Parts: sequence; C-alpha cells; structure tokens
Amino acid sequence: MVTIRKPRKSSRGFTLIELLVVLAILTLLAGLVGPRVLNQLGGAKSKTAAVQISDLDKSLELFKLDVGRYPNTEEGLDALVKRPGSINGWTGPYLKGGLPTDPWGRAYRYANPGPKGGIEILSLGADGAPGGEGENADIRNTP
Repeated sequence: MVTIRKPRKSSRGFTLIELLVVLAILTLLAGLVGPRVLNQLGGAKSKTAAVQISDLDKSLELFKLDVGRYPNTEEGLDALVKRPGSINGWTGPYLKGGLPTDPWGRAYRYANPGPKGGIEILSLGADGAPGGEGENADIRNTP
C-alpha cells in the first residue's frame, strides 16, 4: 500500500497581527522623528536668510566703495542690480542673478538710515510680521 502525502501549505505572507505591530512601530518612529526633521528644515531657512543678508551687506559695501555712499531708502536694494538715476561711479551689477527674496518668498526690507543709524537689511521671518520668536523672528544685518 502506497500512501500519498499531501504537500503542506506553506505559510506565506504576514499575519494581520504582524502587520499591525509593524505599523505601530512606524507610527511611533514618525511621531518621534518627524517633528525634529521639520524643526531642522525651519532652522535652515533662518540660516539661509542670515547668509543672504550677509551677502547683501557685502554687496552694499562694494557699492559704497564705487559710489562713495550707500543707496538711500528710495533707491533701495535695487541699486545693487540697476543703476539708480545718473549716479557717478556705479560699476554694477553687484549681485549675480538679480536681487534675492527671503526663504519665505518676500523681498528683503532696506533702510538707510536704519532705526539705529547705518543701514538695515531685514527679513520678517516666516510669519511676515515684525517681532516674533523662533522661525517667526526678524533676521537683520544689525544686532
């Protein structure tokens, strides 16, 4: 007598419990890591604004060396890319690629004289309003 063995069903795939455990672990990881990654992204925008303001400040120094003064408030930062009126000594443009916007897509503010004297270059941060903390804080070339 010959017995025929039936092949065993091999268990393939994952059980529902295993899938739920993996999903729970992934959710916990996303909850812990996600906010930290987003905070780093925000900090990067503030740092980018600070670097751009520093570059604008240096370009204004070159403008001053050529012209003998900083652009006034009416001429603004546009004076770095376009000759303002019939100004003598202008050898610009002083910025490659045009005038940048801040990391939140708004134009940098410029004042000469600024509130504390001298020149002021300002980004109002993520919220676009004066003051604020963290990502909403103002970023300027003067402390």
